[in-house]
Amino acid sequence: MCGRFTLTQTDEAIARSFKVNVLNILPSYNIAPSQAIAAILENDSDSQRELAFLRWGLIPSWAKDVKIGYNLINARSETVLEKPSFRSAFKHRRCLILADGFYEWQHSEDGKGQKQPYYFRMKDSEIFAFAGLWEVWESKEGDIIKSCTILTTAANQLLEPIHDRMPVILQPKDYDTWLDREDTKSDRLTSLLTPYSAEEMTAYPVSTKVNSPKNNSAECLYPLDLN
Repeated sequence: MCGRFTLTQTDEAIARSFKVNVLNILPSYNIAPSQAIAAILENDSDSQRELAFLRWGLIPSWAKDVKIGYNLINARSETVLEKPSFRSAFKHRRCLILADGFYEWQHSEDGKGQKQPYYFRMKDSEIFAFAGLWEVWESKEGDIIKSCTILTTAANQLLEPIHDRMPVILQPKDYDTWLDREDTKSDRLTSLLTPYSAEEMTAYPVSTKVNSPKNNSAECLYPLDLN
């Protein structure tokens, strides 16, 4: 799964990579579920890209309350078309979730000790995009919440020693296909949901400071010497 990630790039870098207007996105070193996260959507009116902030944890339109979102921060790519929570969003509301790294935790050898967090990013430290789905939910009082989930797939060789799942990271050449609201061809879309190349990524252990979402500073990214 993916339970924490980072977005520390400048507005200029985000705008350059995703061809959208960006204004004052603050760097975040420990993004957690239920927070508002930066995503790229395809605009309804002119099919152009737009930047939006979505609550992390998808709330289906039919949900009774927002609490369901805490259980839907991720969607397994292998079963996304079978799940009522995700089927409609997969067909009509796909998005790019902006990130430049993410965390995963390794269990201790005996399974009893504290889990060790690791940070994963691209070797060139560039920004990238998770494959995401988004939804619109309206409360009885008329409050509207736009929310999202991150798709996951099997771990690549870099992640396998740490965890058996990883978030789906899309290739830039596939951004337009993923965002295209007119494209509902399931086979073509699901073919994009594969493990990202381990050769382009790197990882290292970090402090357990990242375990608490209250800690949101560059210290979360400092490499930890386990020797």
